[in-house]
Amino acid sequence: MTTQRNTPSVWRAPELSTRWWPVFLRNLLVWRKLAIPSLVGNIAEPLMWLVAFGYGMGALVGKVSVDGTPVPYILFLASGSICMSAMNAASFEALYSAFSRMHVQKTWDGIMNAPVNLDDIVMAEMLWAAFKSLFTVTAILAVMLALGISYSPKLLVAWPVLLGVGITFSCLALIFNALAKGYDFFTYYFTLFLTPMMFLSGIFFPLEQLPPAVRTVSQWLPLTNAVDLVRPLFMDQWPAKWIRPVVVLTVYAAVGFWIALALTRKRFRG
Repeated sequence: MTTQRNTPSVWRAPELSTRWWPVFLRNLLVWRKLAIPSLVGNIAEPLMWLVAFGYGMGALVGKVSVDGTPVPYILFLASGSICMSAMNAASFEALYSAFSRMHVQKTWDGIMNAPVNLDDIVMAEMLWAAFKSLFTVTAILAVMLALGISYSPKLLVAWPVLLGVGITFSCLALIFNALAKGYDFFTYYFTLFLTPMMFLSGIFFPLEQLPPAVRTVSQWLPLTNAVDLVRPLFMDQWPAKWIRPVVVLTVYAAVGFWIALALTRKRFRG
């Protein structure tokens, strides 16, 4: 009599170990050869946004009000665009680069010939994308300090917060990485999700300018909550309401990673 073994559910709890570290280190060693071109590419666009809008439009706008406090527009924009940079850097790495390793180059298949399971690979890719985003925002923060936009010592706290932002968006991006059949699929994610969120998260103008219904939706977006944590730190203040943004980002990250892991398991099972 033959006993049929049940196939484990793709939605089971993550099965993680410390074997994600060699995968992370492998990505680091490969990327190290292209670190400078990668850095230039990642910081060029956000700095152009900052200069064009911060100084150009800032000269027309002057100051904006943040919770009743007048803030120079360049500071307002910088504190939001740094979160946008973390989002874009993490998303790009967890989409295009991870897809190349997973589907095109078949790097994941090769790694799984070693005693490393798929869950550890997905964890390594998530943390690697978050690290790339942190590297990018660190360089941008250095430029902002050089420009004298903010000298607040609380920016040291913004650094780990931005790492958390990178983790959140890398988890969300890995969902679409698991669903993608080709690079063109990622256009939908950027066009229909990330780009609208850029304009609804208080980066370029205060949320008070939005209609009430749109503002309600905006308050639950991950980028909005990231800006709510980082902007006060640029203003040399502590976030007055930090619990909700932390909880929202944590939920997005946890649920996003779980869904991404389940869909990736399903893809490799099929």
